[in-house]
Amino acid sequence: MNTTVVQSEIPRGLAGVVVTDTQLGDVRGREGFYHYRQYSAVELAESRTFEDVWHLMFRGALPAGAAERAAFTAEIAPLRRLPDAVSDALPALARATALSGPLAGLRTALSLLGASAGFRPVYDLDPERRAADALAACAAVPTLLTALYRLGQGLEPVEPREDLPYAANYLYMLTGHEPDAVRARAVERYLIATVDHGFNASTFTARVIASTGADVAACLTGAIGALSGPLHGGAPSRALDTLDAIGTADRIDPWIRERVLAGDRIMGFGHPVYRTEDPRSRMLREIAGGFGGPLVDFAVEVERHVERILAELKPGRELHTNVEFYAGVVMELCGLPREMFTPTFCAARVVGWSANVLEQAADSKIIRPAARYTGPTPPQPVPVLG
Repeated sequence: MNTTVVQSEIPRGLAGVVVTDTQLGDVRGREGFYHYRQYSAVELAESRTFEDVWHLMFRGALPAGAAERAAFTAEIAPLRRLPDAVSDALPALARATALSGPLAGLRTALSLLGASAGFRPVYDLDPERRAADALAACAAVPTLLTALYRLGQGLEPVEPREDLPYAANYLYMLTGHEPDAVRARAVERYLIATVDHGFNASTFTARVIASTGADVAACLTGAIGALSGPLHGGAPSRALDTLDAIGTADRIDPWIRERVLAGDRIMGFGHPVYRTEDPRSRMLREIAGGFGGPLVDFAVEVERHVERILAELKPGRELHTNVEFYAGVVMELCGLPREMFTPTFCAARVVGWSANVLEQAADSKIIRPAARYTGPTPPQPVPVLG
């Protein structure tokens, strides 16, 4: 029996199409607001730790107090260390992905981690075992990313430290030096603000794979593939490249006008959901302003000019800075190399993906949408060759 649901109009990219229910959060594009469970994501980034938000996404509530926070942190910290089989394979993997970068290497490394740790299909596991696999994968991602980066630079990986919080440990493993509190907190706020963001392409990808009953590593590997695209997570460094290409204030108007009139996208501006300013961009602009300096001043000036030009040339459209524009500025000021901008985004979003995988795994129904066929009318005779 044909069970295809016929729709008179299918929005491009399935924009606005509701595909399931979730308790993890939502994005209210017209209000310029998004939340994790019942809390404003931006307020969480301003007042809580990354571990607190991880606890919220996995356990359904913020830690009730210092003891519960400490217990969760102690549970995560040992999971940062990689199995020997994975560590031993990383040098060859870093060489093989030298031209592609750490995010490409992570796809293979995470698959290897799942196989080495014995991850089994979520369909076959109870909720506790699924959550344990997801926790282990999330904890290992920063270690994998920083090791792949350092090996690609001809440097030895830095072992994780259990006494450092998530963000500070990430920067420590990346640079080999314990970061100062200001930069560690700036990166932590960025990580918190990018944990989850509705049913974006990578999150939906993770849920589709989870609906097949595949293991956690498979779900996350697919999500990383989606994130790598420049229209999704691959834009922070490109937005900063735009600032470099413009160079000086007197070039802003002609450079932007030329590209807008040519139909090019200005990286770091516009969002498929927000019709107001992206709240993540507002927060990151404030963080960048706390550092100050020529890069921040120039970014603010470029933002002002671009919004004016876009309003003039694309009237009726609300095009403001998105998370990538000031994310690039903040990460540059915190000393992260540009090839690690999108991997850093991944180090946060893996927690959101995993929470979505766990939620999806509780539903045994596979995600199987339909497509509207628009080719030649069937059936037609198959031509005989010769």
